[in-house]
Amino acid sequence: MTVCGTVQGERCCLVKDQHRSPQITHVSWGRLEVEGKAEPYKDAKLFPGGSREWNWRETGTEHVPGIQPADVQELLDHGAKVVVLSRGMAKCLRVSGETLDFLKERRVEAHILPTTEAAELYNQLAKEGPVGGLFHTTC
Repeated sequence: MTVCGTVQGERCCLVKDQHRSPQITHVSWGRLEVEGKAEPYKDAKLFPGGSREWNWRETGTEHVPGIQPADVQELLDHGAKVVVLSRGMAKCLRVSGETLDFLKERRVEAHILPTTEAAELYNQLAKEGPVGGLFHTTC
């Protein structure tokens, strides 16, 4: 069962088991379909217990310098022990040095891959334990 609503002012979908990360059911250019979410995402944050749209403007994320520590912090706040960071379909999205340092300092296992491969790995890891992911579905 999935419940969608607003959490801290953001539209969010939560799965019934708050410790389980939702599965990705489809990924293609500009589209990410997630278990329990009726409408697809363009960019998404997935974490134990749910998912939500990934709005880059919230944290200042841009293709360069890339994914920011605050984006990853939200995944950890939801209980992720491992994170999967997608770089986009054509690997245009970078991961900032600050984010890499942030992950290293916290001893968080991180996987950085193109989106299709990231989705496959994320689904595998989600079957094993609490994982979070940031998914960019275009460039």
